[in-house]
Amino acid sequence: MITVVAIDDEPLALRLIVEYIEKTPGLKLLDKFENPLEAIGFLSDTSVDLIFIDIQMPDLTGIEFTRIMEKGPKVIFTTAFEKYALEGFRLDIVDYLLKPFSYDEFLKAVQKVTRLIKLEKGAPDRVEANEEFLFLKSDYKIKRINFNDILYIEGLKDYVKVYIQNTPKPVLSLSSLKLLETKLPETRFMRVHRSFIVNLQKIDTIERSRIVFGKTYIPVGDQYKEKFQEYLNKNFL
Repeated sequence: MITVVAIDDEPLALRLIVEYIEKTPGLKLLDKFENPLEAIGFLSDTSVDLIFIDIQMPDLTGIEFTRIMEKGPKVIFTTAFEKYALEGFRLDIVDYLLKPFSYDEFLKAVQKVTRLIKLEKGAPDRVEANEEFLFLKSDYKIKRINFNDILYIEGLKDYVKVYIQNTPKPVLSLSSLKLLETKLPETRFMRVHRSFIVNLQKIDTIERSRIVFGKTYIPVGDQYKEKFQEYLNKNFL
């Protein structure tokens, strides 16, 4: 678990960063601050792995804050001003997110931090992927989802719906389809549309470039047709 502190004097910007942190597996928010001076007091007594910090703030800028911090926490700058990028990297920060930034951009920055921390701890950069199940946070619970039970997955902006065989309601989880795709075995699941991933082993019927699951018709998007057709050709009699 990577422990995190967020610092930004703009309440809306701070709220967005906190939302991104809280919905990202592997991150634990320890505290958030609108005033960087208060953050210094907190960090003097508390160990933290990662700091997200704005650059232009009253009393103390993000650059000044980073200079006086003892070496230890990784730092990601969040700012609306590109001109500070060079100075940021001179301070050996991990990444530089230019506002407004998307959740995908946020995730890429977090992945850089994760790799650095693993290397520093001497941990392997990659663990063996689990081929049978995953855990999803849903309704304030963590649920085990067996891959073999999944029919298809639908992406809805910042949420995903996982449709389970013989289950009337899908499992709703705060995540992105792109992130979930990285957790699924490539030999068993395929992205066939910008909003859908299907379990290849559960496909019974294909009709007019649509995959049929009961009364649900899932279209195969143009950018995914070639890969899906290649799969069909390999398994066509």
